[in-house]
Order: sequence, then C-alpha cells, then structure tokens
Amino acid sequence: MKNTICGLCAAIFIPITAQANVRLPSLFSDHMVIQCDMVAPIWGWADAGESVSVSIGSQTKTTTANQKGKWSIKLDKLHATEPATLTVKGKNTITINDVLIGEVWIASGQSNMQMQVNGVNNAQAEIAKAAFPQIRMFMVERRTAITPQEECNGKWLVCNPENVTQFSATAYFFGRDLHQTLHTPVGLINTSWGGTSIEAWTSNAALDSKPELSPLIKPWELKSKAPFDQEKANAQYQKQLGLWKVQAEKAKAEGKPKPQEPKKPVAPRLQQNYPGNLFNGMVAPLIPYAIRGGIWYQGEANGKFETAALYRIQLPLLVTDWRTRWNQGDFPFAWVQLPNFKEPTTDPGAPSGWALVRESMLQSLKVPHTGMAVIIDSGETNNIHPKNKQVVGKRLALWARAQVYGEKILFSGPLFASHKINGNDIVLTFTHNEGLKATDGELKGFAIADASKKWLTASAKIVGDTVVVSHPDIKSPTAVRYSWADNPNGNLSNKSEIPASPFRTDDW
Repeated sequence: MKNTICGLCAAIFIPITAQANVRLPSLFSDHMVIQCDMVAPIWGWADAGESVSVSIGSQTKTTTANQKGKWSIKLDKLHATEPATLTVKGKNTITINDVLIGEVWIASGQSNMQMQVNGVNNAQAEIAKAAFPQIRMFMVERRTAITPQEECNGKWLVCNPENVTQFSATAYFFGRDLHQTLHTPVGLINTSWGGTSIEAWTSNAALDSKPELSPLIKPWELKSKAPFDQEKANAQYQKQLGLWKVQAEKAKAEGKPKPQEPKKPVAPRLQQNYPGNLFNGMVAPLIPYAIRGGIWYQGEANGKFETAALYRIQLPLLVTDWRTRWNQGDFPFAWVQLPNFKEPTTDPGAPSGWALVRESMLQSLKVPHTGMAVIIDSGETNNIHPKNKQVVGKRLALWARAQVYGEKILFSGPLFASHKINGNDIVLTFTHNEGLKATDGELKGFAIADASKKWLTASAKIVGDTVVVSHPDIKSPTAVRYSWADNPNGNLSNKSEIPASPFRTDDW
C-alpha cells in the first residue's frame, strides 16, 4: 500500500532550532510503571550533542543526543520496589515521582477494550472497592497519523475509585487479577479506539507484505484519491448537527432514546480505520517501552462475512509486526475471542462472519507464546458491548498466570485437536481435556454433515476424554461443527468451567 496524499495536507518544513531543554515522551511521567527484571529503554530529546544522564535508585546512565537531538539509554534490570524517583538531567533537570517497578502490559483493540469500568456489571460496587495504588493505567489519547509518530499524548493514572471509572474494564480486571496474585505493581497501557479494524492497528509495511489483504486495502486507497471538500463537508455537518439537536430535545421530552449524533467529517486518508493510521498514531509512539506482553480485544469490525476469513492472516500479522518493531523477542500476546451476539439461529449451516473470526483466532494460537480467552458464554444477544468484563479479564489473567508466570493451573477450556470417522460416528479429541463435561443438561451445539454438505443438529456424548458425534440419518459422516453461529448454544466445558472454543472440521 502506498502512502499517497492527494492534496490533503502539504509538507511543512520547520527549521531545526536548539530545543534548550531535555524533553521526554509522555510515557515517562509521574506514576509510571517500569517493567521489572528486564532491560528498560528510556529516551527523549535534547540539543544535538547535549550530554544527558538518567538516574533511578543506584543506577545512573549517561549518553549524548545525536544530530537530530534524539537520545536513548537502557536501564539495567530493576526489581519490584517501593515507589522510586527517576531523574533526567541535561541543561535542565526533570524529576519523575512515584515510579513503580512491576509488570507492564499493553491493552489494545476496539470498543470492548475501550469500554470503561463504569459500564460493567455491578459497576458502582467495583468502583467503590478499586483502591489499588500499585495498579496504574496510561491512557493513550486517540490519534490517527499518516506516518509513524514518535510522541503521543497521555498520562498515568493511579487506580482509585475516582480514576478507575476511566480505565479500560477488560484491562483493569486483567491487571487486578495479576496484581492480587503476583503481589507486584502492574502498569497497563490502554491504546484502544471503538469501531476500529485490525488493519488500522497494523503497520503499512506489514500490510504491504500481504497481497491477500488487497480487498481490505484497495477500497481505502480509492477513497483517499477521490476529491474531498472539507469546507463543504463541514457545512453539511453543521446542518445535520442542528437537526439532531432538535430531534434529541424532542426525544428527551418524550422520554425516548436520543438519535445517534452525526460525526464530524474527516478526510478518508485521515480516518481512524484507514489501514495503518492507528498503528502510526497510537502504537508507534509506545515503541520501545519495555513491556511484559499484550492483550487484544477486537474483531467485531472485521466480522463482515465476505472478508472475515482474512482475519486468519491479519491477527498473526499484527502480532508478528508488533513483536518485530518492539525488538523484544516473542513477547506474550493474548486475545479475546468474540462472544456470542445477535439473535440465535436454528440453522446449523447458516453463514456467520463472527464464526469465521473466532476460527481465525483459534488458528492463530499456532503463533508461539500466544493465548486466547474464550467468552462464548458471556455475550448478550442485543448488546455488542457485553457488561461482564470481569470474566474477560479473569480468563486473560488465567492464561498469563499459567503461560507467562508459570502457575500450575488449568487456564483454558477444551480446544479442538483432531477428529476421526468411525462408522456412523465422528470422534473428536481436544487439548485441555481434563474433566470434559456439559455445563447444563445434555451436550449440545454440535452439527454433522455428509458429502452433501447439508448440516443437521447432531447428538453428542462424552466418552472418556473424547466427544462422539452422530445423527441417525447420516450413515457416512464427513464433518462436524461446534457452536458455529453468531450466537451459538454449545455447552462443552472442562473442570475449569471455561467453555470450549467454537470450531469446525471442514473448510467448506
């Protein structure tokens, strides 16, 4: 994908002048959390050739700003401590107070990651008890950019009942579980934006490497080349806004919900869903801040049936892209599988874009050091933003506690491993198969088909650590699907009480 800008903005050249004062990105500010037990980069800007020192505890590192005024150092590994002070000295001195050393995680995605604690189940009770001064969250200000940026706006907030209302709920419940289990400070970097697609969070260079993604990229390139009159668009927006205000007042008087407010017009090349724009504006400025890993809650915006299967390329691409740019090895990365949503269907063969995204997420576990929180039991039929974010954070944390921090716990529901045809039956095997069970009543959610590709609701039973699927009208079964729908009714679980991931054995 080529970054062509057709008359949207002109390059502005500003003469380089002495910056006079040492300056830091907003990430390095009061209440920050530095990743423990890992070399931690610190960087900023000063006059070209200026000597800069960075001190924390007994460590002092010194460097010199390059010709562009950029400088960086790497702190030796730090261990979790009481609050410390980070001091940066050049011609001026910057003192950063209340610095903690602990576990740092990036939390990203769309609206279900952005959703705040004040919108969850039992919100007021959760807010009232949120006195965890060793949990901090850095809030990245939403911003799009055509090229990768070095800086972002944002600040660290200490977790207390006043501040927690602004926290990403998924990230908070994840961090709270880790904090209470590991007994160490936790820093969460929240970079999320509702209604955004995964391609917007992936670098342009990575997207260019995958021609298969052209169906997603080309339409945006064409939009960006079309004429766009900002003044005319603004005038139209003002008319729409005036009409909306009248309608909103009327709705309020009648006790009805407000209509949706019109959105301010933005040139296509600057919109938040333009491929690469959120990586450039909201991820690139965070690199190379030392982190333990990342959590991701996104996929709804990529659930259109026609292109949903591309997610199996996109998710591994994003993980690899971020890891490559951080240059911090294969840091742990986990995502939230899409929950159940929309009206249930009785047709086991109905097309489902959400099922394809879930399948892509399951397949992406082939990428090393990744994990997935299955929440197919925690969605809401008529709400794309389910309120039970506590279970989302808990299941992400179970994965981290087991796979990142080495706790000996069962952290996943059953995941499909293999199948074999045995006469009229199809026998399914799973990983995480300890204590297979149906959470309520008889096992359900399975469909079976023969070579005709006609799907019938199947009978299923647990036999040891396998599930055997059949239907009396199918004598030569070919394939099985489980919970293959936007809002399925499957109930297979294990002794962890976490549901099995939806899957299929076919590729029809």
